[in-house]
Amino acid sequence: MDVLDKTNQPIPATETRLEPTVLARSTQAAAEAFIAAGTAANTVRSYRSALAYWQAWLQLRYQRALGDAPLPVPVVVQFIVDHLARPVPDGTWHHLLPAETDLALRQARVKGKPGPLAFNTVSHRLAVLGKWHKLKHWDNPCAAPAVTTLLREAGKAQVRQGISVRKKTAITREPLQALLATCTDGLRGVRDRALLLLAWSGGGRRRSEVVALRIEDLRRLDEETWLYCLGATKTVTSGEVREKPLRGAAARALDAWLAVAPCPSGPIFRRLRQYGEVAPTALSGDAVARMIQRRAKLAGLAGDWGAHSLRSGFVTEAGRQGVPLGEVMAMTEHRSVNTVMGYFQAGSLLSSRATRLLEEEDGEAPVGPA
Repeated sequence: MDVLDKTNQPIPATETRLEPTVLARSTQAAAEAFIAAGTAANTVRSYRSALAYWQAWLQLRYQRALGDAPLPVPVVVQFIVDHLARPVPDGTWHHLLPAETDLALRQARVKGKPGPLAFNTVSHRLAVLGKWHKLKHWDNPCAAPAVTTLLREAGKAQVRQGISVRKKTAITREPLQALLATCTDGLRGVRDRALLLLAWSGGGRRRSEVVALRIEDLRRLDEETWLYCLGATKTVTSGEVREKPLRGAAARALDAWLAVAPCPSGPIFRRLRQYGEVAPTALSGDAVARMIQRRAKLAGLAGDWGAHSLRSGFVTEAGRQGVPLGEVMAMTEHRSVNTVMGYFQAGSLLSSRATRLLEEEDGEAPVGPA
């Protein structure tokens, strides 16, 4: 039986009746739109970049497009051996990506430099491919034993050969103080000082969280304390609003920025135009990373600095000062203990007696049995 629309015209039953075992195209599109809207902007960009790379590589290696059908497991295995270098008996390292394909990928601007990719990059692109297959309701080839075993053993091989996972240098207390000492360049320095201290003292905030903060998210608790609200973040997507404290030097730095760049609403940390005018638009996450790198250079700090340096540095310093892990995670909102423990233990070991077993309180080391 047909139903009527708002004009009293019958709508064919075939357009209203759904097949319970198959998603309609419009429903699939709506579901994908929800997923995209609920995913952080930085994550969306990284997904797009990874899928663009898969598309280009598949076209060059197999003359096929991404999305035509599920990828077979051998194709994913080929991707791994094309991009991860492995040791061979003569002591050199090889990967199977043909030189002409490598050049074509670079000319297409989906690959930055010649040669193999980092293990983390390959792992990320496999994860994105797996998510793509799940959205398409296809079997995930990246979960096949042949792929997971190969990737695990490839990671071990690289570690044995001294290729370690690169991490950003942690900004602990001393490097932070060095960065803050460079913040003497007028309005820019006032803003950068407030941003550094809020991101670090406020719980090691991610750059996406910092640039998303708004004036409306702030609440004054007392003269020495602000509370700021976090909404949806990378790990908390429930919509629950959580308040985090900002105290002492960090609160005073925020006061100073709000005094010189007053605004009733909108982003807390905003761009600066030429001649020192404060723009209404928020800083980007990339701008935060560049600011940290620039100030590290001004301070003469050696290391690989980035926005994540603030987050890892906060956790490392908390471990160094003996702050209980539960309190640290309440501030950072890490969901996984394993994720946070590496930084926390590195900091706590710096003050551990286990690192000074040969030292006596009077400064003399024991030399053996009497």
